[in-house]
Amino acid sequence: MAKKPERPVHPLTPAQTWWLLATGVAACAPLAPQVPVWLAAVAAGAFLWRAALAWLRQPLPPRWLLILVTLAGTAGVLVEYRTLLGQQAGVALLLVFMALKQLEARASRDGLAVVLLAYFLTLAQFLEDQSIPVAATMFGTVLVATAALANLADAQGQPLRLFRLAGTMLLQAVPFMLILFLLFPRVQGPLWGLPRDAYSGLTGLSDTMSPGTINNLSQSDVIAFRVQFDGAVPPKREMYWRGPVLTVLDGRTWRPGNATLARDLPYAPVANSPGYAYTVTLEPHNKPWLFALELPETLPNDAFRTSDFQLHARKPVRERQRYAMRSYPQVEHEAEDDFTLAAARRLPGGLNPRTRALGAGWTADGSSAAQRVQRAIDFLRNQNLVYTLQPPLTGQHVADEFLFDTRRGFCEHFAAAFVVLMRAADVPARVVTGYQGGERNPVDDTWVIRQSDAHAWAEVWLEGSGWVRVDPTAAAAPARIEENLAAAVPAGDPLPFLSRQGLDWLREARFRWWAINNAWNQWVLGFNPERQLELLTRLGMDSPDWRKMTAWLAGLSGLVLLALAAAMLWRRPHHDPAQRQWLRLTRRLEKRGLPRHAWEGPQDYAARMAAELPAAADDIRAIAALYAGLRYGNTPPDALAMLRQRVAAFRP
Repeated sequence: MAKKPERPVHPLTPAQTWWLLATGVAACAPLAPQVPVWLAAVAAGAFLWRAALAWLRQPLPPRWLLILVTLAGTAGVLVEYRTLLGQQAGVALLLVFMALKQLEARASRDGLAVVLLAYFLTLAQFLEDQSIPVAATMFGTVLVATAALANLADAQGQPLRLFRLAGTMLLQAVPFMLILFLLFPRVQGPLWGLPRDAYSGLTGLSDTMSPGTINNLSQSDVIAFRVQFDGAVPPKREMYWRGPVLTVLDGRTWRPGNATLARDLPYAPVANSPGYAYTVTLEPHNKPWLFALELPETLPNDAFRTSDFQLHARKPVRERQRYAMRSYPQVEHEAEDDFTLAAARRLPGGLNPRTRALGAGWTADGSSAAQRVQRAIDFLRNQNLVYTLQPPLTGQHVADEFLFDTRRGFCEHFAAAFVVLMRAADVPARVVTGYQGGERNPVDDTWVIRQSDAHAWAEVWLEGSGWVRVDPTAAAAPARIEENLAAAVPAGDPLPFLSRQGLDWLREARFRWWAINNAWNQWVLGFNPERQLELLTRLGMDSPDWRKMTAWLAGLSGLVLLALAAAMLWRRPHHDPAQRQWLRLTRRLEKRGLPRHAWEGPQDYAARMAAELPAAADDIRAIAALYAGLRYGNTPPDALAMLRQRVAAFRP
């Protein structure tokens, strides 16, 4: 039995080596900030090593050395992440493989592996961030990788020509990308399960509060959510975006109480009171709670309401969510159960004795709960408390030290101390965390709420009024509620960059960038099944489902293919009859492994083929002579017919 011929090995040219190096660097550089410094240094060292070998035209390192280096890199990743699985460890391992693959790439098939790995690493950039700059970086990487792929097929291609070819190929793919984006049946969530560490970098409010918790969050300019109002907009001082409710005081830390599922709305809007309709676009924060203006009447899909008026998603928010809401700031509460009120009066023993003594003293004169609340507010106003982003450290008696000693604190100090004071005065109270205020973007008329808007306030229960919001921060720093964070804190306190004053030109540019980002989030990243069905219905598709979308996808893709094929045929060079016969001959010889070089004329090619195929030398010379005569000289009238006959009869 004949032995199967081995696949020919095409060694890489120096130009192809440099193209692969550029591809590897373009794919790995955006991922370098996501991995440890030592790993980024190892990858950079491998790239520099390969570049030095190429520059000095030295041989590649031996395979045994590469195996040792690969095992060492894999072991380093395992030690760093304690696993080889998961998003972070997987990306780090692929980055090591990309860098070391450069040191063993000898043939074109190795180059193909480098390009395919670059495409995969490009996709990995989106696992960490899906912003517009990342998308632009990904496009640049894909362009370089596609040019390198073209260079593997055409080793003599000039850089400008290769980039033009890569750009043309990517432009030809754009119609298919748009068709797939619009018509591919979408599912809620990613097409693959992400590992547990995929959401470790998400930031947001916690379900506990201790001194410094919200203060640390307020240093961040990261956007928490965006809001688009439909109609009237509430005053900024009324923009309290409710989040976790904390009832239990455990030493220095506040924790949620035993809230239950509320099947019915535990309050009703006051008749003829103003309501506000709006749509929230919530950024992922890996927690279950949703945010809404106090107090919402509607409920988002796949969400539920608790007895302490929180909105919860049925699973952690790990993707951007968009939901429509309607809220009423004035509501009438139903009667509260004794268990909830008792929990809202409870204080741990032995803590904050001065604050407890002050509150207990207000109950001796028989004043009402509302009067005790007002006395507490007046007390805060008279204490000359300072709202600051740099509060001093406190011990175990947080409320005592804040109210009577340091008198400096952030919103969590104000809210926590007020609730302790109210409970000591036998008034049920609890801490509410969330966000307050926001910043209106005049470009697209959306309100942007950042992590620096994180806030804590209090609620007290008053008979006849129900749960009433009291913001102790407003007593000492009303500018925080009426204006913004920068207007409330003392001069010299460190502020988030975007909250600083005197940056009007930057603020205008920021507004425009936010508007672009919002459109990107709404129509690209937020193009979920609901948005897809809404758009397809507006485009005229009746009752779109996966069958109709698949049929349209196949039909439109076919039309685009036909259009591209027609354009290519239109641009295809037209050959005269003699040239068509000559090309038939050269194609037959090419199948035998004897291609014609681009610089070879018919006589030179015929001479080389005659030497390679002595048995067919006469036929080849005769065909070449007929073709040359038809193309460049005078020939008898029947020369074209003779050329057709000889080419048809030629069998190399």
